[in-house]
Amino acid sequence: MSPGLEYLARCRELIDVVEQQAAMIRQAADWFAETILAGRMVHLFGSGHSRILVEEMWPRYGSFPGFNPIVELSLSFHNLVVGANGQRQAMFLENATGLAEQVLRNFDLSSQDSAMVASSSGCNRVPIEMAEGFRKRGIKVVAIISLRHSEASASRDPRGVKLQDFADVVLDTGAPAGDAMVEVPGLSNRVAPGSTIGGCLIVNAIKAETAARLTEAGQPPRVLTASALIGSERSEQLFQSAYDEHARRLARLYADIGLHNAE
Repeated sequence: MSPGLEYLARCRELIDVVEQQAAMIRQAADWFAETILAGRMVHLFGSGHSRILVEEMWPRYGSFPGFNPIVELSLSFHNLVVGANGQRQAMFLENATGLAEQVLRNFDLSSQDSAMVASSSGCNRVPIEMAEGFRKRGIKVVAIISLRHSEASASRDPRGVKLQDFADVVLDTGAPAGDAMVEVPGLSNRVAPGSTIGGCLIVNAIKAETAARLTEAGQPPRVLTASALIGSERSEQLFQSAYDEHARRLARLYADIGLHNAE
């Protein structure tokens, strides 16, 4: 089998791993739908390459409002690699104690909210502290990790805790320890990671289940849909109305910020 075909075979195995977690995916969708129906938002966080899962959830074709993507560029702006805003700084900041709380301080959070935090290793401080901060505020947390990779990795938190220690549901991408899945003859280290594939399977399965629950509740979501399917006018209407709904939901997260500390 060629390396490319081996990678595709390994990706098929990831589908099986995700399918075995169907009950937990449905539980996550239950919580997310409850949050959206309450007029609140599902908070999404991922640092490093896990930001891909955040942007896969919203906004893109086939997605809908109700999600608050929290992406810190200092932790995920990878294309420069070196120099200013380089990868070394991002990896350093990903383990800066207290950064997560500074991010969360920007939002007026409610126990009606829910959250998804993604981290392949589950071992870096910022994702761990994000989940911990959500849980302290009474918010249900869904964690997406690569279980075998997390088990093989040491926590960067001095307490020895990992992301899954602060999650109500833990979902596994199915990727192996080290993430890369393909051995190339003559090359000592494996190539071609799998956590993004497994993670995208998970978030889109949750998205589909959530859409079904919203529709069953009589509040079908405004789904971003391509003009190739519904025409340019209707597509534009959906995009604009979905963005407007996102703005209204987001405004609620800012309206009363800090008032409980005012005294």
